[in-house]
Amino acid sequence: MLKRHIAGAIAALTLSGLAIAQTAAPAPAPSDKTKTANALQPSTAVPASPFPVPDPTNFTADTPSVATINAFLKELWGYDPQRIWQVRAVQKTQVPGLSRVTILVGVAGGDPKQVQGSQFFVLPDGKHAIADDVISFGPHPFAETREVLKTRATGPAKGAAGKDLLFVEFSDFQCPHCKEAQVIVDRLMQDFPNARLVYENFPLRAIHPAAERAAEYGVCVAKSSGDAFYKYANAVFENQAALTPDGTTQALNDAATKAGVPADQISACVAQPQTKAAVDESVKLAEDLNVNQTPTLFVNGRPVPVSASVPYDTTKSMVAYQLQLDGLPQPAPKLSSLSK
Repeated sequence: MLKRHIAGAIAALTLSGLAIAQTAAPAPAPSDKTKTANALQPSTAVPASPFPVPDPTNFTADTPSVATINAFLKELWGYDPQRIWQVRAVQKTQVPGLSRVTILVGVAGGDPKQVQGSQFFVLPDGKHAIADDVISFGPHPFAETREVLKTRATGPAKGAAGKDLLFVEFSDFQCPHCKEAQVIVDRLMQDFPNARLVYENFPLRAIHPAAERAAEYGVCVAKSSGDAFYKYANAVFENQAALTPDGTTQALNDAATKAGVPADQISACVAQPQTKAAVDESVKLAEDLNVNQTPTLFVNGRPVPVSASVPYDTTKSMVAYQLQLDGLPQPAPKLSSLSK
């Protein structure tokens, strides 16, 4: 995957890959007595057996509470019933209000020797943390991003008319991983037919010289219809190798023609300043959400992996878990060929 700014995966598969999002405020801090008592207990989501008893002297910070940390981690990792953890320490640092959180992470029923430790820092505002990057923290770390995307993700869309289950894909037409991701996104749309998919342009201008023009063509094709845009997008990705200095214009004209939009109509539209402004607006949205790689797919504000290196069942389980968190119905199971 190509990273735009600072390092850090968004797949939320390890602590260093905690998701990029905004958050609601954390729960109030407990009293010292309550905090110490809670600290001696493992997460309510996990058995105690793989972990040693925490040392209460390692809980020197008043915030965040162990309950808030567990709620945060459950929101991120609850899709995986095998992942277990325990809060080991919540400590003051030399920076007033900045707390160091130490956790142990393991696998249910696994070898205790395979348990791993990780740390992150919770900022004084109680709403953000630092792992590899500044991330959001709290019991609902994806809620604010969901609301931002509902309002500002206005790119071409397909699927459901409503936004109860909203997929927002930030993509670059010249990015090879974005091309590969289309198969995964299409499969998710089949498995979650109540989803609405919105495409947002995020051309990596510094490394993909044809991506900007491909995005501008896409803006113009989308004026015809969302269906036309997705036909155009599929054609561009299929012929991605033709996005060369000599071949880009012809490749994009061919893709527009396949989408049913005449090339001369597109050329006039691309020349208008508002077309580039539309791409800039999409890029600004990505940057405001600290999107740092393409492709990035948000599902109701939660970033989920759309990479061939991540098993599809893992991605699907993350989407299903987000539906559960948001109180949305799970899709009906598909009938097998034998039962039809």
